[in-house]
Amino acid sequence: MDTQITTKMKINQSAKTVFEALIDPVKIGNYWFSSSSERWEAGKKIVLRYEEYGAEGAINVLEVLENRKIVFSWGEKDKETVVTISLEGSDEKSTIIEINESGLKEEDPEVISKMLGQKEGWVYMLSCLKSYLEHDVNDLRASLIH
Repeated sequence: MDTQITTKMKINQSAKTVFEALIDPVKIGNYWFSSSSERWEAGKKIVLRYEEYGAEGAINVLEVLENRKIVFSWGEKDKETVVTISLEGSDEKSTIIEINESGLKEEDPEVISKMLGQKEGWVYMLSCLKSYLEHDVNDLRASLIH
């Protein structure tokens, strides 16, 4: 079974604008996490916080290609997954953003539930990002109820 999750969305902004929203610790608070400990760069461990849930987690930034790609790992030890965010800017007015998460374990009895949860999360994050960058809506973050 293929346990990779892929989510794509078109955002009507340049790849540079989308990229900055992803790696800037202030901008990320407008659509995804409450805060990010610092600007995302390869080799850094970044602490991400959700103030609303009293939660935080860390990611390890593995690769950054300016305006094109971000790769990071996250999750519990031995259950870590790798997230690749790719940006394809066809022009200065739009960008296709693709998120691929791999590393979920096929033998995990909860793998289907985890895959659905991660897919839902990525669709929601991209919807919030699109709303923020295209319409300056910054109050959707952390509104999803489980």
